Amino acid sequence: MILVDTGPLVALFTPADDYHRHCVSVLESVNEELVTTAPVLTEAFHLLRPGSQGPPRLVEFVRQGGLRVLPMDDESLMRGFQLMDRYSDMAMDFADASIVATAERLRIHRVFTLDRRRFALYRVKRGHRRVPLSFAEPAA
Repeated sequence: MILVDTGPLVALFTPADDYHRHCVSVLESVNEELVTTAPVLTEAFHLLRPGSQGPPRLVEFVRQGGLRVLPMDDESLMRGFQLMDRYSDMAMDFADASIVATAERLRIHRVFTLDRRRFALYRVKRGHRRVPLSFAEPAA
């Protein structure tokens, strides 16, 4: 399972985006289920240009099973708030916090993001340790 951040969703459904080709390449090379959170999906719809083909294409991608949207239970919600406090010096937004909280809850270790600088600093709690996430990469 790979958690998908907002950036790749916007780039995938905006052909003129500078990262579109890169994201298509990653998408074509992964053979794991892609999942995201409702906060990430909300942020993606907010950033996709209203009236463009982006929003309906993203809707169709989700409907056809290309991306599963995971719910956040109360525990994950509270963990997201804790993470936003923990990373307040970096101004972690709620979408990022939802990804890290979900990674912890479901023991997911890979993320598909364009924001590597920020995600390289986040740590996922695994027992008593905190470990970095790895990044989804296009096939070489």
